[in-house]
Amino acid sequence: MIIRWTYAFVDRPAARLSEARVFWTAVTGTHASEPRGGQGEFMTLLPDAAAGTDACVKLQGVGEGDGGAHLDLCVEDVRELVGAARELGAELVADHGDWAVLRSPAGQSFCAVPWHGETVRPPVVAGSRLDQVCLDIPPSAYAGESAFWAGLTGWERLTGSRPEFEVLKPPAGLPVRILLQRLGDERPASAHLDLACADIAAVRARHEEYGAVPVHHGPHWTVMRDPAGGTYCLTGRDPETGGLPDADRDTAGA
Repeated sequence: MIIRWTYAFVDRPAARLSEARVFWTAVTGTHASEPRGGQGEFMTLLPDAAAGTDACVKLQGVGEGDGGAHLDLCVEDVRELVGAARELGAELVADHGDWAVLRSPAGQSFCAVPWHGETVRPPVVAGSRLDQVCLDIPPSAYAGESAFWAGLTGWERLTGSRPEFEVLKPPAGLPVRILLQRLGDERPASAHLDLACADIAAVRARHEEYGAVPVHHGPHWTVMRDPAGGTYCLTGRDPETGGLPDADRDTAGA
C-alpha cells in the first residue's frame, strides 16, 4: 500500500469557518473552493491554476470543540488502507463507502480517501509553506502511537531537533509530513498545523496583518492563534526541504 498524496485539514468551529477561510487563503496564497458537504462544512484551498500545482490543504467546520487539525491519506485502494489501519489498532469511526473516517490508537482522527491523481505540491508563498501536521501525543500513549503512524505510512522515521520530537518524512513530492510530539503531561491526543518559514519574524508579521496573534515563542518556533481561534506554529525550517536550515539531515521540531 502506497500513500499517493496527503491533505492537511484546518479544523475550526463551523460558526467561524468564514474567518478561517479568509485567513488561511490569504497566508497560503490560495482561494477557497465552493463549500460542500451536508452543512457546507468542507472547502479546499486551491492554488493558482496557472501554476499547475495541486491542492494539499482543506478546511472543515466542526460542530463541537475548538477544532485542530487532521490528515487525509490518499490511496488507490481505500479498503486496503482501512484494513491496514485497523490491523494496527485504529478504530473505524464512519464508513462512507469510497472514503472513511478512522481514529488512531491514541484517539487522533484521520481519513482514508481516494487518490485523484495529485502529484505537484504548491509552491512556497511569501517565505513559508504549510507542510506539516504535528500530532500532540500524551506520554503514556507515545510509544504505541508513534509506532502506529510509522507502520501505517511506511515513511522514514527520524529523530527531531529535541528529545520530544520525531519526524515521519514522506517520499519526495508528497506535500505534508508528520511530526510526532511527546507531550509533557497526560491529556487527550490532538493535532495542529506547522508552517516552515525562512524568516519566522517576517512571516509572523504578515500573519498578524491578517489577524493572527502570537501565543508563545520557542527556540525556533512561534505558536500563533488564527482569527478563528485555532492554534498553529511557525517553525524555523527551510520551506523547500522542511529541514532545519543548518541541519545535515531532515529533522525538525515545532
